[in-house]
Amino acid sequence: MRLTRLLTLFAGIILILGMVLWLVSSIYQLYVQISFTAPLLATLLLLLVIALLIVLIGAFIYYLQLFAGGSSSRRGRGKRRVKIPERKSDAAGQTLQVVRQQVDRIQDEVTKKALLQRSRELEQNLSRGNIQVVIFGTGSSGKTSLINALLGRMVGRVDAPMGTTEVGETYRLQLQGLEREIVITDTPGILEAGVAGTEREKLARSLATEADLLLFVVDNDLTRSEHQPLEVLAQIGKRSIVVLNKIDLYPDEEREYILAKLRERVTGFISAMDVVAIAANPKAVPLDNGGMFQADPDIMPLIRRMAAILRAEGEDLVADNILLQSQRLGEEARRLIDSQRRRQAEKVVDRFQWIGAGVIACTPVPVIDVLATAAVNAQMVVEIGKIYGCEINLDRGRELALSLGKTLASLGIVEGAIKLVTAALQLNLGTFVVGKAIQGVTAAYLTRIAGKSFIEYFRHDQDWGDGGITEVVQRQFQLTKKEEFVKVFVKDAIARVVDPLKEAFESEDDEDYDQDAGGYEPDYDRDYERDYDKIPVNRDREDYPERAPLVRYLGDEPEDDWQVDRRRRDDW
Repeated sequence: MRLTRLLTLFAGIILILGMVLWLVSSIYQLYVQISFTAPLLATLLLLLVIALLIVLIGAFIYYLQLFAGGSSSRRGRGKRRVKIPERKSDAAGQTLQVVRQQVDRIQDEVTKKALLQRSRELEQNLSRGNIQVVIFGTGSSGKTSLINALLGRMVGRVDAPMGTTEVGETYRLQLQGLEREIVITDTPGILEAGVAGTEREKLARSLATEADLLLFVVDNDLTRSEHQPLEVLAQIGKRSIVVLNKIDLYPDEEREYILAKLRERVTGFISAMDVVAIAANPKAVPLDNGGMFQADPDIMPLIRRMAAILRAEGEDLVADNILLQSQRLGEEARRLIDSQRRRQAEKVVDRFQWIGAGVIACTPVPVIDVLATAAVNAQMVVEIGKIYGCEINLDRGRELALSLGKTLASLGIVEGAIKLVTAALQLNLGTFVVGKAIQGVTAAYLTRIAGKSFIEYFRHDQDWGDGGITEVVQRQFQLTKKEEFVKVFVKDAIARVVDPLKEAFESEDDEDYDQDAGGYEPDYDRDYERDYDKIPVNRDREDYPERAPLVRYLGDEPEDDWQVDRRRRDDW
C-alpha cells in the first residue's frame, strides 16, 4: 500500500474516533439533563442510541467486506484475463498459435501451406528440437578448422582458400549435461568479393539469424565491415560469442592487446566474458632435428564458455530463437494478408468509382458537388471496412464519407481534379461530350482518392496517423496526379463513361427517325430554337435528309427573309 493511502487511512480513523467521542459526550450530557425530570425516557433514549450505533457499525463492516471482496474478485478476473506466461517456451508456444491463426486467413493455398509447414517446424524445434549453433565470420578465418576441433575428427577441408564453403553444412555433437543435441552449422564467409561472394554472404546472414547461439570467428581485431553485421545480429537478440582464432600466430603481449581491443569494440552488446581466444589448427613448428611438431588444438576456453551458456541458458536461447522466428513468420503473414486485403479493397474502390461516375454522368449538375456522391462513398466505406474486419454501419460510413468530402473541398482537390480531368478529356474527345462527361469522370477520380484514403485509414486500425486525414488525402492526390496514372485512368474512363454517353447521345437522335414514314417526325416538345445552326440555308433539303424535320416544322420554305438572317446570325 502506498504511503499516501496509509496517511489518508490514518487521518480518517482519527477523524472518526474524534466524532465518536464527541457523540458520546453529547449523548451523555443529554442523558444527564433528561434523567432529572424523566428517568424512564432517558433510559429509552440511551437504548435507542446504542442500537443505532450497533446498526451503523454493522453496516460499516458489511460494506467494507463487500468492497474488499469486489476488489479482490475484480483483481482475480483481471489476472485470469491477462495470463502472463511463466516461461519463455510458453510465450513462444502462444506466439506460434497466434501466427497459425494469421496464416489461416491467407487465401493463397500454396503460400498458406508453406507458412504452416514452417510454423510446425518451429513448434517441433521448441518441443524436442536441437540447439542451433552457427559458425559465422569472414572467409578463411578458421571456421571449418574450429568445427574440426570441436568434433575431434576431420569434417571438412582445413587451410581452405577463401570461398570454399558454398552452402551451410551441418554437424552434430552431444555436450555432457545437455538433453538437447547440438547442431553446428558452418556458413560461407562474409565480405567476399564478386557477385558469388555477395550471394554467399546473404546465405550466411540468413543462417545466422536462425541460430540459437552464434560463434563469430575472427583472426584479428574487428574491422568496421565485420563490426556492423555482428552488432545487427546482437540487436535482433542473437546470443553471440566472439572467437579470436589463430592466437598461436601472435606473441602473448600482442594477443592480449587484440583481445582487449575486441572487448572494447563489442562493449554494450556482447559481454567481455563472451570474447575468447583459441587456436583451432595450430601451425606446425619445426624441430631442431628437422622434424615438425604439430600442437593439439587449443579450444578449451570456447568449450567451457559454450557449456556454461548452454547449460544455464540453453532452453531460453531456444525459446528466444523460436520467438524471433515466430515474429518474423508473423510479419510475413501480416504482409501477405495486408497485400491480400489491399487487392480486395482496390477492387471495391474500382467498382464504386465507376458506379459514382455513372450516377453523376446520368444526372449532371452545373458544378461538381462532393456531397452528391456521399451515398455511394458511404457504401464503399462499409465494404472496405468489412475487408479489414471493421464492422461499421451505413450511418458511420456516411459520416466518414462526408468528412473526407469536406476535406477534399477544403484542400482545393475538387477544383484540381476538375481541371486535371477537363484537360485530359479535351485532348481525347470532341467538345459536345466533354461537358457531360467531365462531371462523371471527375466523380470517379475523387472517389478513387477517397477510397485509397480509406484503405490507409483501415490498414492502420481506423487511424489517420500523426498527419491526420489531410496528410493522407494529399498524399493520395499526389499519387493520382502522376502522368502515367492519368493516362491509364482517362483511357479507362473513356471506355466506361464517355463511350456509353456517346451511344446514349446517338440513340436519342435516332429515336426521332421514322423509317416507315421515310424520315423524321417532328418532336413538338423539342426546343428547335437551339437547333437553328443545324438547318441548311443555301442547300436543298434532299442533300440533308437528316435535317428535314426542322425545315418541315418551320415550313417548307422560309416565309420571310428575316427568318433566314436570324439563323445566320445565330450560327456561331
